[in-house]
Amino acid sequence: MKMGIVLKESYKNTVTLLIAILVGAINTLFLYVYFLDVAYYGLITFVLSTAFILKPLIALGVNFSIVKFFSAYTDKENKDKFLSLALWQPLLVVIPLGFVTSFFYDFISTLLSDKNPLVKNYTYLIFLVAIANAYFEIFYAWARVHLKSVFGNILKELFVRIVASLLLVAVYFKIIDSHQFVLCMVGAYFLQAIFMMIFAFKQYLPKVSFQLPNNFKEVIKYSLYIILAGSAATILLDIDKFMIPQKEVIEQVAFYAVAVYIGSVIEIPGRAMSQIVQPLTAKAINEGKEDEVLDLYQKTSINLLIASGFIFMLVNSNISSVYQLLPKAYTHGVWVVLMISIAKLYHMFLGNNGAIISNSKHYRILLPYGLAMAFMVIVLNNSLIDLLGIDGAALATLIVVLLFNTLKLWYVKAKFNIQPTTNKTWIALGVIAVFTSIGIMINLPFHPIVNLLVESTLLSGMYVFVVIQCNLSLDITNLYKKGLLFLKR
Repeated sequence: MKMGIVLKESYKNTVTLLIAILVGAINTLFLYVYFLDVAYYGLITFVLSTAFILKPLIALGVNFSIVKFFSAYTDKENKDKFLSLALWQPLLVVIPLGFVTSFFYDFISTLLSDKNPLVKNYTYLIFLVAIANAYFEIFYAWARVHLKSVFGNILKELFVRIVASLLLVAVYFKIIDSHQFVLCMVGAYFLQAIFMMIFAFKQYLPKVSFQLPNNFKEVIKYSLYIILAGSAATILLDIDKFMIPQKEVIEQVAFYAVAVYIGSVIEIPGRAMSQIVQPLTAKAINEGKEDEVLDLYQKTSINLLIASGFIFMLVNSNISSVYQLLPKAYTHGVWVVLMISIAKLYHMFLGNNGAIISNSKHYRILLPYGLAMAFMVIVLNNSLIDLLGIDGAALATLIVVLLFNTLKLWYVKAKFNIQPTTNKTWIALGVIAVFTSIGIMINLPFHPIVNLLVESTLLSGMYVFVVIQCNLSLDITNLYKKGLLFLKR
């Protein structure tokens, strides 16, 4: 039953993500590179990435707390107290941080714009985007605990991308300039947060209370611990885009962003499934259902490995054709794509590993874990970017992901005596490796678009055939059979 809910919501989220990825691909591989000045492309990437690094600090872990604790409340009074606390808790950071930022604004903006003067006049936007995105995540978690993840996923993955498409077209036709484009993109994040708030309140509108829930000490303690987990994950994703402009011209951020975007397509299935798996994992742990936790762990792992492995195969098999379609200046990221895609695939293999740790009594381990991961990625970026440029930034990410995700696997095994792997896991990894190798060796002499279509069709057919014949995932096999039945009807 639980996995049925997961697959139903995941299917809807995957459809949304596929559309979002298509729009994002058009933006990243065409509209941004041809319509927007490369310096402003680097600028907006820097502003958003830096804001996302600040977001966990501003959210104060509230979005994680909602997922963990909401299902544990049985009475409306404490639910209302808890959600009221979630609304004003981030203000404990926003208000003092706002005063400090205003007082030291010239110093901060000068520091960030040392290598790239363009950044100086846009530094204040970082703080604004961070606030908007923090509250979006809070209201998104609010909806997800009611098992309503689709609308939030549309806002998170699709809304801003569509706005960006429209704005980039407006830049092309000179309706707005590059400066106005950046400002309008910031406005889009505030609209995103407002729409999410309205939807969340429709799911559950609490009676505003200034009283604290019975377990508020536990909630606050958890929030303070988990904030470092959120910060570490965000640092891993965005610190490279923050550090590159401190060492290279800002245009390099644009080149890196294109390569990272291509490599990150691997995680589409995981992003779709995680929105619904996290609250279900929290509920199973809160209710002490160990068998259910194990079932979710192994099924999410094999399903995500197969689905993400499919995309991994297609991306790395066709990367040379993709780069032939881009302006020459952007074509230096092949190794970035490979390293980022390997990192993403390994992360997908973990299934709901992170949700198990963060929603259990062992969540405190995320404090030293988060600090160590953040420290290591910063140190590696600092040295490897100097040595290898944007390839060094990708290598730093890969090393940290391989090391710390392996530690997470070991920790869950040690504390819960469960692991995500079965015999079918190793078969799936072998299938992914074989078909990716075949795809890389194929070198068709046609136009890049023709090569993309032909290679993708051949590899997709063979991959799906092997996965279904070997019955590597019961859920995927059943989904395939339902799809055939639908087509026959």
